[in-house]
Amino acid sequence: MSILSQYSFYTFSNQSPFDIQVANAIRHVNYHTTSSVIMQGGANKDPPSTTSNITVSNSHCTSFDSSNRTITVSCSSARLSDVYNQLHDNSILTKQSPLGTWFLSANLVITKGATLNVDSSDTKWLKINSKGVSDSSGKSNRGSSHSRSSIVYIIDVLGSLKINSVKITSWDPTTNYYALTNGSRHGDARHAGATRPYFRVEDGASGTTDIINSEIAYLGYEKGKISGQGTDGLNYYGGDGSVLRGNNIHDLYFGFYSAGVGHIVIENNVVRNSGHYGLDPHTGTHDMTIRNNTVYGNGGIGIICSLDCHKILIENNKVHDNTASGIMFSRNMTNSIARNNIVYNEDNGIFVSDSHNNNIYKNRVSNSTNGINVGSGSSDNKIYNNTITKSTSQGISVSSKDSAANTIYSNIIK
Repeated sequence: MSILSQYSFYTFSNQSPFDIQVANAIRHVNYHTTSSVIMQGGANKDPPSTTSNITVSNSHCTSFDSSNRTITVSCSSARLSDVYNQLHDNSILTKQSPLGTWFLSANLVITKGATLNVDSSDTKWLKINSKGVSDSSGKSNRGSSHSRSSIVYIIDVLGSLKINSVKITSWDPTTNYYALTNGSRHGDARHAGATRPYFRVEDGASGTTDIINSEIAYLGYEKGKISGQGTDGLNYYGGDGSVLRGNNIHDLYFGFYSAGVGHIVIENNVVRNSGHYGLDPHTGTHDMTIRNNTVYGNGGIGIICSLDCHKILIENNKVHDNTASGIMFSRNMTNSIARNNIVYNEDNGIFVSDSHNNNIYKNRVSNSTNGINVGSGSSDNKIYNNTITKSTSQGISVSSKDSAANTIYSNIIK
């Protein structure tokens, strides 16, 4: 039995969607023969079968495990055409057009030290199958309406991923269209959506995941009340120093989510029509630059950093027509800056909640209920030289106890 068969990519338990231990184990497979397997320790184990679940390439750096439909790339540098040429299995990865449209029906793991390049040299559009397939027992991975899919195809990065000048989306082969349903979240009410593929950059990834001049769309979904790490679309738990530049990011569940990472640059992107937040750097994200983006039409806040974020620069963005606030500093966001942003048609143009030692200046806020809202015990923030027009409630809303704790001056309200 392959050690990989002990795990499924998403079992809706407290396990994360993909256990890092599994990906690390893949690297230690003996790739010299196609019948190589990893045996579990202990007595009374099944002897190795003559046919392994693992298909091994001659280059010894790409493999496929059918027990959990996982392609593993451990090459120092590879492209999708290299993966295809090594595996030769159209049920896993097939090229649908000579112009570079690929259809992926498997999980794709990039191991530590490896790099996968998805770029215009051989790719125009990567479609990721939103439907599971039958496992070896003959049961559908999609499950019944009461038992959701045990496999959600993901691109899981422990190494480095370079995406440049391509389109990447989900694809539903039954409708021959994008997978549209992503679920919803309103306050504490969560409504699980249909499972859709997503990206996850693991904590401790050995390289960056850079996305440049590309279209990323129709990925991620709401899990509902099920615990475990996010399935939001673009999830960065590692990949410090990554760059997202010049992309059209739309119809994801979250346009971007991160936790505990630093030195990421998000610039010159359009982020629109997310099911929930547009850009959501989260828990412990630090030293991040968010600039020159257009963020609009999202189902929640446009740009929010929440829970111990620090040293975040939000500048020169155009943020408008999101369901909630335009820009939000939340839950102990500190030592950060929002400047030179244009914000309009929002509930709160800029909202500072339970956050401290930040500078908010030279922003232009219009047609919002509150131009700038400061509350929930926020302190030591400086709010100055902002221009606020056509607010239907207040230009700057500050509770009496928060007014003395913050410095607010030289703002133009008209």
